Amino acid sequence: MLSVQNLDKRFGGVHATRNVSIDFPNGSLTAIIGPNGAGKTTFFNLISGAFRPNSGKIIFDGQDIVGKSSLEVVRLGMTRAFQVAEIFPSLTVTEAIMATVISHLRKSWTFLRRFPVAEARARTDEIIELLGLADKAGTLSRNLSHGDQKLLDIGLALAMEPKVLLLDEPTAGMGPDERWRMIGKVQHLWQVKKMTVLFIEHDMDIVFKIAQKIHVLKYGAVLAQGTADEIRRNQDVIDAYLGADHHLSAAVGEA
Repeated sequence: MLSVQNLDKRFGGVHATRNVSIDFPNGSLTAIIGPNGAGKTTFFNLISGAFRPNSGKIIFDGQDIVGKSSLEVVRLGMTRAFQVAEIFPSLTVTEAIMATVISHLRKSWTFLRRFPVAEARARTDEIIELLGLADKAGTLSRNLSHGDQKLLDIGLALAMEPKVLLLDEPTAGMGPDERWRMIGKVQHLWQVKKMTVLFIEHDMDIVFKIAQKIHVLKYGAVLAQGTADEIRRNQDVIDAYLGADHHLSAAVGEA
């Protein structure tokens, strides 16, 4: 579904992404982790079309999408929810998602066919129900809690019918209970929609609990990749990011 090959990006003298090659299988749930400045968000900006790499390929659904704009990438089926939620503050939850669904359908249907209002409403209701926002459907977006605004941002991404969904720190700024509620929703929508999901996350308890595979970046390069157990015990990752406490926790867990 998505294959990144020898991806390289420089900003003047800063080498932000260094020869990164990663494959993301269809229907996978993958975490991208690493210390601050590792190049995680730059990596998302590259594969989503916000930045253009200096070299390398991004193969999405069989074609190289390097050079395509963010809008073109969205139309091909890759959407993104941001660390800071990008919502329509003056619209209700229903209105915001409906507007996005309508925008998507108008681009994918011919002008000769009557616009399917009933289908748009049904899809909006499905997304609201999937994210657990039914009781907030009539609430103005700006009046939602921080966590619900993040869920709405994911809902707007889902309205574009993605094959690949990018989530940039979906639990950022949340308390413990809200974090686990959010990540439960992410895992549920992945299971229901059977889409490919990539997420950046700093909470290692969350990463180790739900990610099928984890890729660790350091200084823009891939430091390690593997399952939760493999990453938890990787000495390079412990030294660069996890620290001795995680190493101790893993050892205690084996006792």
